[in-house]
Amino acid sequence: MQYYEDIEIGAARDIGSRTFTEAEIIAFARQFDPQPFHVDPEAARKTAFGGLIASGWHTAAVVMRLLVDSAIDLDASLGSPGFDDLAWLKPVRPGDTIRGRMTCIDKTPSRSRPGIGSARFMVEAINQKDELVMRFTSIGIMRFRNPAQT
Repeated sequence: MQYYEDIEIGAARDIGSRTFTEAEIIAFARQFDPQPFHVDPEAARKTAFGGLIASGWHTAAVVMRLLVDSAIDLDASLGSPGFDDLAWLKPVRPGDTIRGRMTCIDKTPSRSRPGIGSARFMVEAINQKDELVMRFTSIGIMRFRNPAQT
C-alpha cells in the first residue's frame, strides 16, 4: 500500500476487475437509480440503449470498491475532498467485465499541515473490449510515512 512518498507522478496502476450481472444491475438501480433502462429488460430494449445497462452510479460504486480493495492504504488515507470530470462514455451491460486503472497526474504536500499531502489521479474503467466506459479525476489526501520528511 502507498503513503504519499510512494506515489510517482505518471505511474499507472491496475486496480482489479469486476463482472456485472443482470441481477446486480437491477438490484442497484431499484434502490438508487430506478430508470427503465436500468431496472426493466423489456422496457430497456425499447430505449436508445437497446437493452439493460448499469447505472453510471453503479459503475462508479464498483470502481470505488476496486480502489479501496487494491489501492487505498487505510492507514495512510485521509479521504478525499471530491473528484472532477466524471464521464460515463459507454454503457455497461450485463456480462461486461470492467477493469480499473488509476494514474497519478499530480501531487502536492500540504503547506498548512505537515505530514500530509494530496494527489490527483485519473481513474478509468475499461471493459473487456478495451473500451473506456468511465473516467474521473480523484483527489486523495494521505499521510506521509515519515512526517519528518515534510
